[in-house]
Amino acid sequence: MRTIFTILFGLTISLQMMAQQKQADLIVYNALVYTVNDSFEIKQAFAVKDGKFMAIGNDKDILKAYSSEEKVDAKGQAIYPGLIDAHCHFYGYGLSRVAQADLVGTKSFEEVVGKLREFVKENPSDFILGRGWDQNDWELKEFPDNQLLDKAFPDVPVFIRRIDGHAGIANSVALKLAGITESSKVDGGEVKTRNGRLTGVLVDNAMELMSGVIPLPNDTVRRHALKVAQKDCFSVGLTSVVDAGLGNNIVKLIDKMQKAGEIKMRVNAMLSPTERNLNQYVKNGPWQTDRLTVRSIKLYADGALGSRGAKLILPYSDAPETNGLLIETPDYYREICQLAFDNGYQVNTHAIGDSANRMMLDIYGGFLKGKNDLRWRIEHAQVINKDDFDLFKKYSIIPSVQTTHCTSDMYWAEDRLGPERVKGAYAYKTLLKENGWLPLGTDFPVENIDPLYTFYAAVARKDREGYPENGFQVKDALTRKEALQGMTIWAAKGSFEENIKGSIEPGKVADFVILQKDIMQIGIAEVPDVKVVSTWSGGERVY
Repeated sequence: MRTIFTILFGLTISLQMMAQQKQADLIVYNALVYTVNDSFEIKQAFAVKDGKFMAIGNDKDILKAYSSEEKVDAKGQAIYPGLIDAHCHFYGYGLSRVAQADLVGTKSFEEVVGKLREFVKENPSDFILGRGWDQNDWELKEFPDNQLLDKAFPDVPVFIRRIDGHAGIANSVALKLAGITESSKVDGGEVKTRNGRLTGVLVDNAMELMSGVIPLPNDTVRRHALKVAQKDCFSVGLTSVVDAGLGNNIVKLIDKMQKAGEIKMRVNAMLSPTERNLNQYVKNGPWQTDRLTVRSIKLYADGALGSRGAKLILPYSDAPETNGLLIETPDYYREICQLAFDNGYQVNTHAIGDSANRMMLDIYGGFLKGKNDLRWRIEHAQVINKDDFDLFKKYSIIPSVQTTHCTSDMYWAEDRLGPERVKGAYAYKTLLKENGWLPLGTDFPVENIDPLYTFYAAVARKDREGYPENGFQVKDALTRKEALQGMTIWAAKGSFEENIKGSIEPGKVADFVILQKDIMQIGIAEVPDVKVVSTWSGGERVY
């Protein structure tokens, strides 16, 4: 009798407890949860309801207060907020995966041409496209000419972009199709010649001469590109991206596919400053849905250091005949900044060289005046003159950096800049100190898509082989905490979304990633090899 009474009493208590529990859609427990909240607290468990974090705490309290049909035992693994890439080319990456030859890692122009031949066998086309070559990785570190391209592809137009997207090379068929001749001139760009002959190399704005002849991808290809990009992002723990420069048609397609449930990636779209974008978006103010934010304009001040298009105050140390290119006139940048300022839009400007950075800091300062919360950004902020760092703080300008640029460029950066000027390059810690926070990204497909490479490069300042032994300019290395903040809450803040995502806190979207190992504790050299166990968006497992 006593046994029956005990059982009934236990059942009664259990039912009372269940009745008192709040219903959740998901409970995750037995975890090492890095909340990345203001106190950088570490918890054990959390509950999710309607796509948002409901509560965070220890296992006992969460399991007692909440019930759910779906429970995940994390088995002690580390959980972080969904990783955010604060500067990338999401759509462009997708296109490069589905419609272009992958030329990354090629060690010679001969290998580039060989890769193109292989690509065409599997992907016959009336116009061959590719991206990813980098002459700095070759034994002869000079721009190639197109003679090998002409020999391999005498009848089909070919245009292949350098890895940074700031230079490309076309074969003679493509040049003829575009009407490019030895006398072609472009403001903010260069048509390269050698001994009076076109080499096929086009730098920065000169690449626009090809735009009218390169066939545009159709709707099927565009959709496929976005889906492939999303799949790859989820596989490396990215739940949000900031796409640095999109046209009206792609923004609308992303919105349409998100609303149809075809893609779940959260996208913050920097608008290319086209007339259509300015009229349809900017002049109507910021626009936001559950997964898409449009409130910034992307400008280009100069080119890239690797192609010597970055605008420097003094000439290049290894090419004293040039100091790079400005893409547009200062008046053009002021005009766009005025439009953005009047309509509540961010301005996010690509600036690599110290001259380009100085110009944009000064132009921004003319609008921002002093301390503010408009969060206008300098994308890359790669080479800064020592006299200009304080302008970031003076005008509350946000440097948005990609730490793997440092470890990709370190082999030749001093050749370009010299031993003194290079000290102001890739100065992430110095930049962080100006405003106290720093959004981090990859710039993929310029760099690898994996955000753990960003984390590793920020902290170790080494390549994956551990070079250099003591790190490159380690005074500007970030701590692990700073690197994680840069890839989560600071990346969200860089787009005015820190109240929506970027940390594991009640009320924020339930985006999180479970990693195989704890990147905050393991040896830093192990970080690039850590695998993603699962990626979750809005409480739904997406990888």
